[in-house]
Amino acid sequence: MIGLISATAAGAAARDRLAAAWPDRTRVYEGPVGEAVRAAFGECEQLVCFLATGAVVRLIAPLLGDKTADPGVVCVDEGGRFAVSLVGGHGGGANELAREVGESLGAEPVVTTATDSVGLAALDTLGLPYEGAVAGVSRALLDGEPVVLEAEVPWPLPPLPTAPRGAYTVRLTDRAVAPGDREVLLRPPSLVVGVGASKGAPAEEVLALVGEALREAGLSPRSVAELATVDAKAEEPGVVEAAARLGVPLVTYSAAELAAVDVPNPSGAPLAAVGTPSVAEAAALLRGGELLVPKRKSAARPAMATCAVVRRPGRGRLAVVGLGPGARDLLTPRAAAELRRASVLVGLDQYVDQIRDLLRPGTRVLESGLGAEEERARTAVAEARRGHAVALIGSGDAGVYAMASPALAEASDDIDVVGVPGVTAALAAGAVLGAPLGHDHVSISLSDLHTPWEVIERRVRAAAEADIVVTFYNPRSRGRDWQLPKALGILAGHREPATPVGVVRNASRPDESSRVTTLAALDPATVDMMTVVTVGNTATRNVAGRMVTPRGYRWQEGAQ
Repeated sequence: MIGLISATAAGAAARDRLAAAWPDRTRVYEGPVGEAVRAAFGECEQLVCFLATGAVVRLIAPLLGDKTADPGVVCVDEGGRFAVSLVGGHGGGANELAREVGESLGAEPVVTTATDSVGLAALDTLGLPYEGAVAGVSRALLDGEPVVLEAEVPWPLPPLPTAPRGAYTVRLTDRAVAPGDREVLLRPPSLVVGVGASKGAPAEEVLALVGEALREAGLSPRSVAELATVDAKAEEPGVVEAAARLGVPLVTYSAAELAAVDVPNPSGAPLAAVGTPSVAEAAALLRGGELLVPKRKSAARPAMATCAVVRRPGRGRLAVVGLGPGARDLLTPRAAAELRRASVLVGLDQYVDQIRDLLRPGTRVLESGLGAEEERARTAVAEARRGHAVALIGSGDAGVYAMASPALAEASDDIDVVGVPGVTAALAAGAVLGAPLGHDHVSISLSDLHTPWEVIERRVRAAAEADIVVTFYNPRSRGRDWQLPKALGILAGHREPATPVGVVRNASRPDESSRVTTLAALDPATVDMMTVVTVGNTATRNVAGRMVTPRGYRWQEGAQ
């Protein structure tokens, strides 16, 4: 919960706007400001104070304790101009809260945390448990000193500016080792503990067994991702409590699923009891991985619990990101977030140049020129399979005549794939022209590099006969100058010569140009590959110089 506190009418107005925007996340604290701050500080995860920063500093100073436990505090001035991350920038989430508040209220977020200020991914915000010299290693990263990344377990980390050799180290490991003086240990959730238990097995016995297995194998309990068992034990109190005390989810599988897993130590006892020859090993191994600790029994007599431990490497992550038509303000926040998250960026060189300033330090960029789409797709998938967080970029929407298709044709289920939509050229051009896509519409690429012209022509003819608005991508190039006239001729066989046609070049970019003409008057020679051509249907009208396609035909009848 986010506590909201104000002292004046102006502050209360901004406070109430935020409360209305976030009704399920916020709670307004009324009354004397000092009492309100003290109450909110003790009851909320975060605070937004519509007060001067000096006043808030004095009010919260006696309340501050441990920065890992204190709530994050954001100050908003009475004019609503700035949202200042004051306390708990990382641990309390105040930096991100300041950005969210700024977006909601139209205020400028002010973040002074060193790593955030220069775009570095802070080691204590990666979502992984960490140990060691966070401040010292972070300072080394900020100062440009060489920091070595030792990834003992593949994991899709965000970018870090690391070097092959150096005095400081970031080590990604699930082993039970102590950090060195100039070292940070990051604990990936790479360990799965399979558990079998007799009815009534106490939680203490399960926990003692798991702890002993991890300790003897030299593994860190902070890297345990989940406890896994058979469905029949989903509500076994000792197993449920053990998972809760370890702070991990309890994942269960059917006996049939477990019985299909090849294990080194099957047994007749679980087969008779729950219908599978293995619970602990099979549950740990079911989703793949390396068996580090084979099935072992607890030390109690009789033993009521078994466990096995598997290392499951992190799955690589491929984000296929649409950059939009070119204007920075048409790049979606989700796309920008994926660019900051990726440690590897793959894309066409001219698209990389558009967003290079958004990349975090340490991002590895793999760029290539025109005509290498399939190579880029293979490269992106290969990098994801190596366990990296990869962003593959394309213009517009990456799924529309862009990189998503070749990439997903290469990808299998061994990586995670995320699609990030973007504003397409058709939509950007449509917004410039007016409302040409107000009814049914279709996009057709006139490039026959990958599609036979016979297929393209059949699609154009179908759209013409169906009276559908058509947007032509890739309409004309130096080597392909006859396809657009041919397509327009097909449409002319079904539409009047006065049918509105919109031509937009470089939609949303600084050198954007557009015009509305007619099917009879359009000169194909004025069109190139940077142009989108939109041909209206029989209902489309030119209204005050804008293309408008009505949502229904009653409007058309009324206009006539």
